Amino acid sequence: MNKEELKRNFILLNVGYAYHNADWNWKDIHSPFARIHYVKRGSAKIIREDGVVELKENCLYLTPSYVKHGYECNDILELYYIHIYEAPGKDLSIFDLVDFPMEVESDFLDIHLIERLMKINPASELQYYDPDWYDNSATVAQNMALQQRSPLAFEMETQSIIQLLISRFLAKAGFKKVHLEDRILKSLYYIHKNIDNPINIDHLAGLCFLTKDHFIRLFHKEMNCTPGKYINRKKIETAQLRMLIDSTKSIKDIAYGLGFENISYFSRLFTKMTGERPGGYRKRVGG
Repeated sequence: MNKEELKRNFILLNVGYAYHNADWNWKDIHSPFARIHYVKRGSAKIIREDGVVELKENCLYLTPSYVKHGYECNDILELYYIHIYEAPGKDLSIFDLVDFPMEVESDFLDIHLIERLMKINPASELQYYDPDWYDNSATVAQNMALQQRSPLAFEMETQSIIQLLISRFLAKAGFKKVHLEDRILKSLYYIHKNIDNPINIDHLAGLCFLTKDHFIRLFHKEMNCTPGKYINRKKIETAQLRMLIDSTKSIKDIAYGLGFENISYFSRLFTKMTGERPGGYRKRVGG
């Protein structure tokens, strides 16, 4: 894997400072954007399915997009938050390719970078800290539009600061796909490039010059899930994203646009994977 495959652009959604007094307690957060936190003072917990991390002062914390998590805070907590959205495209997400650490020690420059990020993006601070308030299509679309109206110099500086902060985690990261079987990696790229179309397992196996049974076994060994489950998960994540940023398309059109031929099946799959029906999700995110 070369460096070009890992380069990504990010869109800043929110950046700001928050003071909490045992009131940073939220559950079941599952967003299409990533979060970086810098702890200035105090303690709290970020609770994820893959572990619980105790927040420490002068450390940076990364929560990738689509990672279900929650917060627990029983005392004073002062922190900076940054919400970043990976620029849309059909490439594998950097979070699919890289196993980022949850925590890294902060560089002495980081606080100055974050404060500069706040200064050149003064309208990006959250008005309310409840994820239900800011994790919705109207707010995300508004913040994206705000970035598009930013002067080019500030846009470039914002992108550079985000890249620097991400690099702190990248320096300590492991690469999920370094040892991934080349044939499976080829199938992953195909899946992402063709996420809008029906994807046939027999065709994927043929691309890899494997029998269907051999391909499924190899895929499961490398990805810890079947190819069918992986495809469905990525299609549902894409559906969530489209509901979030495009309120003009109906749920039916989004489902058909992702290669689903049966709306009932799409609805059942969406509910199974997200815990809520498509209509309820769209209503909650404001799409």
